[in-house]
Amino acid sequence: MVDVHSAHAPPAITSEQITETVLAAVADTPDPRIRQLVTALIRHGHDLAREVGLQPAELLAAAQYMKRCGEYSDRSRHEFILLADVLGLTMVVDTLATPVPSGALESSVLGPFYRAGAPVEPNGADLCRGALRGEAAHICGRALDVDGVPVAGAELDVWGTDHNGLYENMDPRQPEYNLRGRFVTDDDGHYELWTVKPVSYPIPDDGPVGDLLRATARSNMRPAHLHVIASAPDFRTIITELYTDDDPYLGTDAVFGVKPSLIVHYDWISEPARCAAAGRSAGFWELQHDFVLTAGESTTVAFSTERRESR
Repeated sequence: MVDVHSAHAPPAITSEQITETVLAAVADTPDPRIRQLVTALIRHGHDLAREVGLQPAELLAAAQYMKRCGEYSDRSRHEFILLADVLGLTMVVDTLATPVPSGALESSVLGPFYRAGAPVEPNGADLCRGALRGEAAHICGRALDVDGVPVAGAELDVWGTDHNGLYENMDPRQPEYNLRGRFVTDDDGHYELWTVKPVSYPIPDDGPVGDLLRATARSNMRPAHLHVIASAPDFRTIITELYTDDDPYLGTDAVFGVKPSLIVHYDWISEPARCAAAGRSAGFWELQHDFVLTAGESTTVAFSTERRESR
């Protein structure tokens, strides 16, 4: 039996020594960016454990929580992205990665329901691919550079929910690519489209993210918004959202995506002459909004969900 009180017993290993040993083990990581990320993850993770006195059962519970996030993710829903969103991590990363000049289009969250490959539509097209079940919205404006010069050939990838707060890939009752489409600005930078006026909606709370929101006494509501990815050659691609100014959840967005510059106002149009000129027999909402793009490198969005099939 080892006498732990013996003068010859080895000294106890401290948590700080373990951290240094682990950091030394990854010090020769060949890729400098991977080395930086892994080193920071180890350092901050170990510091977190020391700060809160993390217990073995809590570490196991955290592992089980992450496992459940994977189990809840499928072709139409990504629980890990939703988790990053509700923790505010997505907005921190996006804001750090895409600083823009004052007055230029700012970023917001992509969200876990983006679906690539929406049809390219002619300007003025209606994204309601079935019967209109919400309130019609006419959205138009221009793409400009920071000096106010029109940007021709800019692409606006637009998507939103139906009146029930569901995206089409989550709702088999909606037509394929309903309320999703891509528009290309004309020679004067103009774009125009019809869709449904955005509504506020709850993010999915039937999985691990919902458990976290309930444990922290937080709302799962998102304010009404329209998603847009704005891109053009020689301009930076901006993933963003336009938030409706009359929504009650602007100050409590579950994913922290609201920025003052992204809050927009819809006007109600009901004059018979204007309705007739727009080819409408009833009133509609109208948003006039310009997208100010920043010079830089155009990039592609690497993430996409798929459509949930009927069950």
